[in-house]
Amino acid sequence: MSKLEIPRCSVCSGCQGRLYMCLICSSVFCCLSPESNHALLHSQSQDGHEILVDMERAELYCSVCCDQVYDPDFDKSVMCKHIKGFSRSENGVEESEMRLSKRRRLSFGMDLDSKNMKRLFIRKSKSCFPLGLRGLNNLGNTCFMNSVLQVLHAPPLRNYFLSDRHNREICRKMSTDRLCLPCDIDLMFSAVFSGDRTPYSPAQFLYSWWQHSENHATYEQQDAHEFFISMLDKIHDKEGKASLAIKDDRDCQCIAHRAFYGLLRSDVTCASCGFTSTTHDPCMDISLDLSACNSSRKDFASKSSKPNESLVGCLDLFTRPEKLGSDQKLYCENCHEKQDALKQMSIKKLPLVLCFHIKRFEHSPTRKMSRKIDRRVQFPFSLDMKPYLSSSIVRKRYGNRIFSFDGDESDVSTEFEIFAVVTHSGTLESGHYVTYLHLRNQWYKCDDAWIIEVDEEVVRASQCYLIYYVQKMLYHKSCEDVSCQPMSLRADTFVPITGCC
Repeated sequence: MSKLEIPRCSVCSGCQGRLYMCLICSSVFCCLSPESNHALLHSQSQDGHEILVDMERAELYCSVCCDQVYDPDFDKSVMCKHIKGFSRSENGVEESEMRLSKRRRLSFGMDLDSKNMKRLFIRKSKSCFPLGLRGLNNLGNTCFMNSVLQVLHAPPLRNYFLSDRHNREICRKMSTDRLCLPCDIDLMFSAVFSGDRTPYSPAQFLYSWWQHSENHATYEQQDAHEFFISMLDKIHDKEGKASLAIKDDRDCQCIAHRAFYGLLRSDVTCASCGFTSTTHDPCMDISLDLSACNSSRKDFASKSSKPNESLVGCLDLFTRPEKLGSDQKLYCENCHEKQDALKQMSIKKLPLVLCFHIKRFEHSPTRKMSRKIDRRVQFPFSLDMKPYLSSSIVRKRYGNRIFSFDGDESDVSTEFEIFAVVTHSGTLESGHYVTYLHLRNQWYKCDDAWIIEVDEEVVRASQCYLIYYVQKMLYHKSCEDVSCQPMSLRADTFVPITGCC
């Protein structure tokens, strides 16, 4: 194949979708969708042909894992080729070879000429990224982790670690535990805010997380939501031990609870006498069903139910009164017997950073099958949570009467601005996580080691899985923070390469 020839699939002769080249036979195959994947068919029909090269990104891809794999020797070869093309283009040779190579990942200990390396990364891009925005290397099916780690740019967490509230040196002296997840996060913040623009490998963090969560210690794809909750639990376990004894989560001052802790209220009302039993449950996120019909057999078997949903509609469904089933009857303290009841959820306390988890993955015990819901969910960039507070829900229940409400949230900020969206593309068995970050009025797509600017239409059209909002006052204050200021192109620091970051 000549350098100017357009690569085509060996099966269908097409050039659309993602193209992969087999490392063994050098044949090119396309992947248009999970249902039309000639690269996968080739690896299944030929033993030993599982490793391919993503021709767009110059990355190794494993068709068995359905994810990128990392090899330092391969990366070194790609970067040497890239720099060689850069030097030749300056001597008047065509730059087509360089444009074909958009690789920017570097491995530690790479012995490359420092002058060429610096010139490579100082090339001006369309715009300058905010300081701290840095790609994360995929360490083998770790896109679920990388997508959530990018969310740590949320103002409360970023300010906490950048202000040295968790000092690694002090922590090591005070604790005998060598594996500390907050220490690894602090190390990551030091790395991403160092000014180095090469992708960072969070290997130490992954190792520590594996040691603290042995059931997740595998190179198989994990759920981003489960990882997010697990990460917050491990931060709480470490930071909580460092503080005084606490009675419950509401008294905890660890950064995980200070940023994400909220309180849900559950009211169960007797349908016979109207007696209401109220309980409060702590939460670090709010899981939302897409619609009330998700559990029906007909809908479970169908992939084409309602085409669009909205986050507001999901919140309305979450706070709507629900009649409990016959097996969930309430024992009424007033009637002294089990009665039919209505249950209604509301939000008692809002966190600084509000996380919504869209329930896209379902499992049917009767059919013994699982599926992913691919409906598009429309979500606002500005969100007022006042209608979903307990005070608003209870007043509406009693005809909007004005009466004193225990723990009135009237002085609480209810306006939120969107900060990040974690998306999932693909199927239940094989998918990929990507994060969209909103920093200084610009959206950035964080796809493992790759970061690009995108328009808000791209974000709105994405298949959201986790949506993060920050309290409006905190969000606008963070935009003025010096740590978010873009790096000057005149400074002697690395800036992204045009077309690949």
